[in-house]
Amino acid sequence: MKAVVITGWGRNPRLVVREMPEPGEPGPDDVVVQVRAASVNPKDWKLNYHLALLATPMLSRRLPPLFGDDLAGTVIATGRNVSDFEVGDAVYGMDMNLRTASLAERTRIKQTCIARKPASLSFRQAAAMPLAALTALQGLRKGRARAGGKVLIIGASGGVGTFAVQIARALGVRVTGVCSGRNTDFVRNLGADEVIDYTLGDYRHGAGTFDLVFDVAANESPRGCVDLIAPGGWFISTGGHARSMLGTSIYRMLGRNAANIMVAPRRKDLEILSALVDEGKLRPVIDSEFDLADIEQACQRSRTGRCRGKVVIGVAEEGPSGPVSDEP
Repeated sequence: MKAVVITGWGRNPRLVVREMPEPGEPGPDDVVVQVRAASVNPKDWKLNYHLALLATPMLSRRLPPLFGDDLAGTVIATGRNVSDFEVGDAVYGMDMNLRTASLAERTRIKQTCIARKPASLSFRQAAAMPLAALTALQGLRKGRARAGGKVLIIGASGGVGTFAVQIARALGVRVTGVCSGRNTDFVRNLGADEVIDYTLGDYRHGAGTFDLVFDVAANESPRGCVDLIAPGGWFISTGGHARSMLGTSIYRMLGRNAANIMVAPRRKDLEILSALVDEGKLRPVIDSEFDLADIEQACQRSRTGRCRGKVVIGVAEEGPSGPVSDEP
């Protein structure tokens, strides 16, 4: 089967498509999925780049080569303990291992990491959701987002941010989004009550206070945002940068309401997201689409930091459901 692998080591790792072995028979609690679409997340290229940078040729041979987390596709085999899914079911989900294998024609995944694909979404739309939307949902939950509360979402126009704005709005939270000036109307159309253009000055002072400061861009620390956090409020970061991770961890150790969110693949949470989709309260936003063979260009697009929503990879042609509008 065709699959994306990382090649090389040191400062010049590359992603290429190669013929790889089939995933094999499913374990007792696994399903095998014919992948129709996947997506790119910053975690993919950040983690694998730094692994390759540190690897020797000997170590790089030992690292699992398969790549990608998010997937949407069709079940083609089930393990003996799987009772909730059957061959032919359209599913979506993610795993969160060091390197998983969703950027491949077929892959094996635990049944607890997937849910049935929302019928109103194409496979490509569904593949845009799992990691980013779960991160948004779990981060808002960790930060005690509640109806009537106020949340500031830093990085509101990106992959996690577009979901965080919509989910917070669905929860009845008053949402203020932070983004660049070119994205202010876009974020407002997602449902933000107010939008701050960070290019106009330091928004961290004078913007008021919030029950939750959710830094999905992972560029800030709770110390830098102290004027934004209401008494008893929370600071949550996706933890993509060392400064943010360290600062948030130190604040947490001091007994403050701060945490780095590590996304967990949970079927119940995927089903919550599906329900929001079915209710018309949540829609994935696709920045761009690439074929599997163009994975290097897709990652380059993600690296720009200027994506509106998610970068999606088409692994196979869309099924009978066909594509639908990507407007939120």
